[in-house]
Amino acid sequence: MAEDGFTKDGATDFRGNPAIKKETGTWKACPYILGNECCERLAYYGINTNLVNYLKFQLNQSNAVAVNNVTNWSGTCYVMPLLGAFLADAYLGRYWTIASFSIIYVFGMTLLTLSASIHGLKPSCDRTNVCHTTGLRTSVFFLGLYLIALGTGGIKPCVSSFGADQFDDSDENEKKKKSSFFNWFYFSINIGALIAASVLVWIQTNVGWGWGFGIPAVAMAVSVVSFFSGTRLYRNQRLGGSPLTRMCQVLVASFRKFHVEVPHDKSLLFETADHESAVIGSRKLDHTDQLSFLDKAAVETPSDRLKGSANQWKLCTVTQVEEFKSIIRLLPVWATGIIFAAVYSQMGTLFVLQGNTMDLRMGKSFEIPSASLSLFDTISVIFWVPIYDRAIVPFARRFTGHKNGFTQLQRIAIGLVISIFAMLVAGTLELVRLREVRKHNYYELKHVPMSIFWQVPQYFIIGCAEVFTFIGQLEFFYEQAPDAMRSLCSALSLTTAALGNYLSTFLVNIVRDMSTRHGKPGWIPDNLNHGHLHYFFWLLAVLSVLNLGVYLLIARWYTYKKAVVSSD
Repeated sequence: MAEDGFTKDGATDFRGNPAIKKETGTWKACPYILGNECCERLAYYGINTNLVNYLKFQLNQSNAVAVNNVTNWSGTCYVMPLLGAFLADAYLGRYWTIASFSIIYVFGMTLLTLSASIHGLKPSCDRTNVCHTTGLRTSVFFLGLYLIALGTGGIKPCVSSFGADQFDDSDENEKKKKSSFFNWFYFSINIGALIAASVLVWIQTNVGWGWGFGIPAVAMAVSVVSFFSGTRLYRNQRLGGSPLTRMCQVLVASFRKFHVEVPHDKSLLFETADHESAVIGSRKLDHTDQLSFLDKAAVETPSDRLKGSANQWKLCTVTQVEEFKSIIRLLPVWATGIIFAAVYSQMGTLFVLQGNTMDLRMGKSFEIPSASLSLFDTISVIFWVPIYDRAIVPFARRFTGHKNGFTQLQRIAIGLVISIFAMLVAGTLELVRLREVRKHNYYELKHVPMSIFWQVPQYFIIGCAEVFTFIGQLEFFYEQAPDAMRSLCSALSLTTAALGNYLSTFLVNIVRDMSTRHGKPGWIPDNLNHGHLHYFFWLLAVLSVLNLGVYLLIARWYTYKKAVVSSD
């Protein structure tokens, strides 16, 4: 236990006083954070899971336009965290960033609900269920949608880091529990997603979109209440100032000393003599040999001091330099997550459109909405998280000797391998479906007599891949991030989802333009019975194989962050 019963990591309570260890943090605080995340994800997936069908049937958009609108919005949801992370690390802290952006999120959900339920704002549909909308109605809908994206931007980069902050890194007992937290954090996400993919999608399809969007709005309000309920138990990390400013200082100081030689004895590089790092809220970091050019920023010269104190644009500490190195080392690993995110994004777009063409009946009268099949992805995650935590980790530990069974990079790699099989299975299913179409001349048939439950394996495989790759990324980017940049690094990991969605949009546009030349229907026409959707899935499988090869090279090169061990 830390000296005098306080945490050693600089955490404070909600009043800004040093956090008393036995009264704050750990699993006492986590239920409120996990409850917040569960309800927020229920709200998000309550919109995202069936959005492509709303755009196609309510706003009367074509397949390609609807798919691109979904991936563009999803991408924006995962770019906005960069803004939220910057504000959290530099000015507001994670607690107040989550709180303030949650309010924006609720406003967006409310506006979206009104656009689907109020006469004059919702689309008008004729007796044949063909709907029409106006520019104003569409604008109100998209305004609500993108307010949600802005709200997501303040919550997503902070909530997992805020939960992990409740465990003191200087306490080995608490540190062991933190790895388990990330598993259960992702578990809570998928509980929310499960309700969204089953109950909410059914309500949207069979009851109405007003109720289908209204219930997620209420869930988001519950999420806010859950978060504020745990306020007295939270540990809040001290602000370290603007991470972008510190990185710019390292770059400027390095280039200013372009001709200065770095000493062979790295102990001569500048660092504060105090126990505390010069970066508030961060532990000191040991020097690493990679990216040695940046070490020039920590070489002290006579002109570096102004009236006795160091000019931070000329002289930086080793810790500040190592912060920047840590970010640069993360970037190649980050880039390899983009293809995986593009594969994952197919669940909310092309998997749904593929399901629309299949037999939706379950029994004699009940029809399952195609978007509800994503619940099998969620079931897969809920199945694999406890299996991984309680069985796979102890089993792997016997062979690897690693306390978590696998290193974070090994865990991510396993998920990348599994994702390849998801695309191969999806492409094979589409090939079999098209053979049935050609064999029986089902080209103009809305639902081919082939059960939609043949899609279950591709959803289940992606869920398994998530447990390895997405949770591995969460933990990796938190652990390898400098202490005062953890929100920023969490946001960085989330931008892979954004770029994956944008990549999917780009690929769909390229494929559509290339495959529709000379009057051909193309790979992804409005009537998929005339298309070649399996080619697109196999294209993603090939890109995933290439991406895996690059990832393995990067993982071998990677050097883990090393914090200075306290002698206390």
